[in-house]
Amino acid sequence: MHNRAMSTSSTDIDPRRQARTLYWQGWRVSSIARFLGEKVPTVHSWKRRDGWDRSDEAERIGSSLEARLHVLIAKEKKEGCDYKEIDLLMREIERLARVRKYEGTGRESDLNPNILARNAKPKKQPKKNFFSDEQIEALTDKFHENMFGYQKIWYRAGKSERIRNILKSRQIGATYYFAREALIDALETGRNQIFLSASKAQAFQFRSYIVDFAAEVGVKLTGDNIKLSNGAELIFLGTNSRTAQSYHGNLYIDEIFWIQNFQKLRTVASGMASQKRWRQTLFSTPSTMSHEAYPFWSGELYNRGRAKTDRIKIDISHAALAGGMLCADGMWRHIVTLSDAERSGCDLFDIEQLRREYSPAEFAMLFDCQFIDDGTSVFPFSMLTRCIVDSWDIWLDFKPFSARPYGDRPVWLGYDPSDAGDSAALVVIAPPAVVGGKFRVLERHEFNGADFKAQADFIKGITEKYNVEYIGIDKTGVGAAVYQLVKLFFPAVVGLNYSVETKTMMVLKTLDVLGNGRLEFDAGWTEMSASFMAIKKTMTASGGKVTYDASRDKNSNHGDLAWAVMHALMHEPLEGKTENNTGSVLIW
Repeated sequence: MHNRAMSTSSTDIDPRRQARTLYWQGWRVSSIARFLGEKVPTVHSWKRRDGWDRSDEAERIGSSLEARLHVLIAKEKKEGCDYKEIDLLMREIERLARVRKYEGTGRESDLNPNILARNAKPKKQPKKNFFSDEQIEALTDKFHENMFGYQKIWYRAGKSERIRNILKSRQIGATYYFAREALIDALETGRNQIFLSASKAQAFQFRSYIVDFAAEVGVKLTGDNIKLSNGAELIFLGTNSRTAQSYHGNLYIDEIFWIQNFQKLRTVASGMASQKRWRQTLFSTPSTMSHEAYPFWSGELYNRGRAKTDRIKIDISHAALAGGMLCADGMWRHIVTLSDAERSGCDLFDIEQLRREYSPAEFAMLFDCQFIDDGTSVFPFSMLTRCIVDSWDIWLDFKPFSARPYGDRPVWLGYDPSDAGDSAALVVIAPPAVVGGKFRVLERHEFNGADFKAQADFIKGITEKYNVEYIGIDKTGVGAAVYQLVKLFFPAVVGLNYSVETKTMMVLKTLDVLGNGRLEFDAGWTEMSASFMAIKKTMTASGGKVTYDASRDKNSNHGDLAWAVMHALMHEPLEGKTENNTGSVLIW
């Protein structure tokens, strides 16, 4: 007994507390007195005064646990087993505390805390796509603080006019502005907002701007179509959507002068916003006067079927519409050129540099809001409309946001390098999987200001993203340097020496492909159509030969995307792939 007592005691422990511990361990009073060197009456007195016999089991066990913990904690050099024992003792003390609480309340949850969690009511989930009043106020302030002058005109017109029809310069923030305007309106009025674009990919650009705008006040919006907590829904559609007629709300249609079958679309779309509480907004850069949307813009569509006395004449000149005007057909029209935008505070552009980068005709169309006559174009708009598709809907084997968008299937690259002062263009084309099949332009890139090494590095990045089978590069001028750098990592690159004969072959090949409906690109890529329409038939300087050009000189350049596409298409023979010029090899 003496040895057992020594294993649980220390000379530094209070004898009175040590005596109590030994008594609860079953020692007799006389044995405790002898072990501690105390008189027997003294130990009896401690027993009586401290009520050792009145203590319950929980108190006795707790005291023993406490005494042992004190010994272990005071130990200077602890071993692994000491830490394990300390942890065990602490957990036992916690259990004893629950037992004592249960004795006072009688609640089983005091013994087992898991009962509370099991019986607890489900936590209230936060509202999806919810904005507080403070967040709406902050978002509204941001909206009004970040408007250029012409956007303020759009905002005021939206408060009073049912239909806004805006002819605008490229890249002056119209999609950005109307996305933000629509979100504010949805939050303030609870009205639905419908975004209709030439392709679903283009419609989702609205969604991207809206999601980013909401994130500025800490709200994360979810869902392809976004339903706000106040019931308003933001709906994003391509023009070929079969469910378009089932929606109703404020309607936004962008790039109307580049949409196929505009009149049919307008009939369907206007039904979504036929009630007087809904607002319609249409905006676009111009294309050609032969487009179906032009009579809608000019007012000619209003006059069709009306008596001469009821017909109207609308002045659609820039001078008349530069400040916005409500016209006789009940439609509010506005023209915003790039120069107008600059005068209204938009200082994001170097207009003179853009004039150097684009041909006069293209600059007039893209930035000066002038419609073009595509009658002199080698590739008229009517031919290009056959190429326009909603890629997100029909290219199911293409995953644009994945690391390998087209898997391991082969692609061809066409590259039109930049020279000093002009821009470069790169296209990624999926060749036909079968003889006579369609080419698909999966990606297109335009950039300027990059030196030849930067251009080559960009191409290298594309080769790491796709299984590139062919690269065609114009190697005249700065293209020769790009060609040499690309050859270091892609030895099979093909360099094209521009000549009258080469350009003629490229144009004829492309005319054959387009004429047979064998090229597709996303409907939202209006710059692709504009690039093709810039290609015109001209005479050489000597006047002896017919050639094709888009003012591709150091003072005015473009058509880059079109030439890049043609560089890739040249990999297929002029007559296309046939049984005579294709074959296969069997390896046994």
